[in-house]
Amino acid sequence: MKIGFIGDIVGKPGRLMVKHHLERLKQEYSLDYVIANYENASHGFGLTEKNCVELLDCGIDMMTGGNHSFDKKEVLPLFDTYPLIRPINYPQETPGKGVYETTVSGKKIAILNLMGYYTMPMVDNPFTVILQEINRLKMKNIKHIVIDMHAEASSEKQVLLHMLKKDVGAILGTHTHVGTDDLQIVEGCCYVTDVGLTGCRDGVIGMHHDVPIKRFLTGLGGHFSVPETCKSLLQMVIFELDDEGRCRDAKKIKIYDNAPKFVTDAWID
Repeated sequence: MKIGFIGDIVGKPGRLMVKHHLERLKQEYSLDYVIANYENASHGFGLTEKNCVELLDCGIDMMTGGNHSFDKKEVLPLFDTYPLIRPINYPQETPGKGVYETTVSGKKIAILNLMGYYTMPMVDNPFTVILQEINRLKMKNIKHIVIDMHAEASSEKQVLLHMLKKDVGAILGTHTHVGTDDLQIVEGCCYVTDVGLTGCRDGVIGMHHDVPIKRFLTGLGGHFSVPETCKSLLQMVIFELDDEGRCRDAKKIKIYDNAPKFVTDAWID
């Protein structure tokens, strides 16, 4: 099966890039399934129902979250209606689920959302939680497993790779909004520390630069906002899993505004 994964979609500019480019990319690469991270999709913080429907109508099949999953309180009932998940290591009492099980191309697949510790909200230990969940999925004979690791620290993401590289087909980092140049396939596991944002590329992590500049100069914060107009970027990882759930091919797609795409093949170890 061929899967596309879009990093953090930030505000309207990110949604427009998905709208303008995704359907063509799905056809060009014969994608069977598309996953995207929604946590910044509505004005940079959280997700509204309107924007959820908009993104699903663009060709996204399901979406993962992160530390901003609950910024828009209207998201709470959406977990029961739409293919959305939030980090699995939130407390059990938290609304929503952290794993989504479905069938793609006749194969059972599980998509998991996991959140790191460093600078993040109060969550359970991501490493012990994920080990328990992977064991549960293996008991169900689910071989095709994809993880969105939403974390600030690159070390947490790299640790997860070495813990699970023999058990999962892909570990895709999100949260920092800055794409990393380390797409690789390690012992059949697709890995990238951060896919990078889809949205404005000429500000600061998809937001207008004025508030971050003030914060660093004075120590005073403010409300981050997504610019009305900007130079945009779409970042997406495409990977293929074989019948055993192992990754054999992966590539990074980058599209700047409406320019021709850049394609980088994964390093295979």
